[in-house]
Amino acid sequence: MAAKKDSIEYYQDKRGEWRWRMVDGDGKVVGAACEGYTGRADCEANAKRGKKGKDSWEFYQDRAGSWRWRRTASNGKIVGASTTGFKERADAVANATRQGYTG
Repeated sequence: MAAKKDSIEYYQDKRGEWRWRMVDGDGKVVGAACEGYTGRADCEANAKRGKKGKDSWEFYQDRAGSWRWRRTASNGKIVGASTTGFKERADAVANATRQGYTG
């Protein structure tokens, strides 16, 4: 059986701004934009950032004790974050790897 692949969905929020979210093969959101974009092309460029050497990645525990990640561009803007918490740090790292984290 073939592995299910992640897909990127683009949509407009209530304010009319473009956003993206990465969805796994089971329909669960595994990553999302942290800001809205006025143009779809800008939104797509953010979603497909891939491996950017100047981006920084942070792994942290939230107030509930779950592990999360966030990705920050060189201009200081958060450009991606986990949409859910993980029991183990390794699971948060694995999820971030799907978003372009290389370690």
